[in-house]
Amino acid sequence: MVSARRSFVGTLPVASMPRLCGMLAGSNGEVDFELEFGRDELGMAYLDVRAEAPLTVTCQRSLESFVLPVAVHSRLGLIRSEREESGLSPDCEPLLVDDDGKLALADVIEDELLLALPLVPINPDSVLPEEVTSPPTDDSADEGRTDNPFAVLRELKK
Repeated sequence: MVSARRSFVGTLPVASMPRLCGMLAGSNGEVDFELEFGRDELGMAYLDVRAEAPLTVTCQRSLESFVLPVAVHSRLGLIRSEREESGLSPDCEPLLVDDDGKLALADVIEDELLLALPLVPINPDSVLPEEVTSPPTDDSADEGRTDNPFAVLRELKK
């Protein structure tokens, strides 16, 4: 595929990616992808991955589900051993390929989407709950007050 400079365009259901679904709040939707094989100016084989998907994640601020549009564009340098990594151009991420040269393209797309997910997804339209943002009322402040915890120690010192 590298020598022929093959490219592929298509869609995959999000539900067909079990590792990705484990990180999501829902498995609905489809991933649009474009894959392009080739060689760079140094003669190294690469795979360009472009993928876009609306992924349903849980907002860590409001704990509600929302759709996060995720777009990935990366160039993966196809290497057969870790020694070849130093020969990659700086804009390439290494992708270790088996000796038979075969790749599971759906797994590559899933890996790139997993890497693009934020560690802490937050819906930009969400707001903090009122009990977090409002200052405490005087009644609740008085109830929370107690005597000085060190007063007992002061009595022991006497």
